[in-house]
Amino acid sequence: MLVLFGCGSVAVSVLFGAHHGLFQVALTWGIGVTLAIYATRHLSCAHLNPAVTLAMTLSGRMSARKMPVYFAAQLAGAALAGLVVYALFAPSIAAYESAHGIVRGTPASVQTGMMFGEYYPSPGTPAVVSLPLAMGAEGFGAFLLVLMVFALTEGCNVGRPDGTLAPVFVGLTVASIICLIAPLTQAGLNPARDLGPRLVAWAAGWGDAAFPDRVGGFLHVYVLAPLLGGAAASLFFVRVMEPLMKAPAGGCNCEVEPP
Repeated sequence: MLVLFGCGSVAVSVLFGAHHGLFQVALTWGIGVTLAIYATRHLSCAHLNPAVTLAMTLSGRMSARKMPVYFAAQLAGAALAGLVVYALFAPSIAAYESAHGIVRGTPASVQTGMMFGEYYPSPGTPAVVSLPLAMGAEGFGAFLLVLMVFALTEGCNVGRPDGTLAPVFVGLTVASIICLIAPLTQAGLNPARDLGPRLVAWAAGWGDAAFPDRVGGFLHVYVLAPLLGGAAASLFFVRVMEPLMKAPAGGCNCEVEPP
């Protein structure tokens, strides 16, 4: 559901100009995340993202034995959603390529391949993005996302919203992060979200254009960096934020006593 609405929003933007501006696409991604969490959080805690699963395992919230199953399910779900997006828009993609003289599989076909996998720098932007910067952006984005997942769901945070509203704020977090880093890397933030649809694009004819960085940069940027960012967020929350939240209240003087 997350990938279906998210990649679908990119597809309709590229093919039909349905969305104007980054915010509309980012908000659609956020809505997709929110709906997916509401649909699955009582079945699997709605991780949806290997970076979240790894963070929950490192923090002791989930058994490590479950990680391979979660990773496989997340990748399979993302690939299935990529297949659905391709099935819906394949004729329109072919017509777009024909109208713009794009030969699928060539470097120019990144213009349509971006509907499935992520690229850095983001196609169509003037951004200059090196491999280290791309990894830093994706890792930082995943760090913020996972940190907010902990902050919005952990009972030690008395400032969190009601549990029924937490998915909405997670979705808004995703939308906000996309608005920040998408001009650099398209804001994958999720190894399964990127790799699943990217494999679909590779099988559907994009070939080398689906994996343009011959030194494995896409793995470093869109798989390794989010996992590292999620792991760092887990350690930061458990070692720093959680102890502070559980410490005896010392009075923060946020309220001014009436004279």
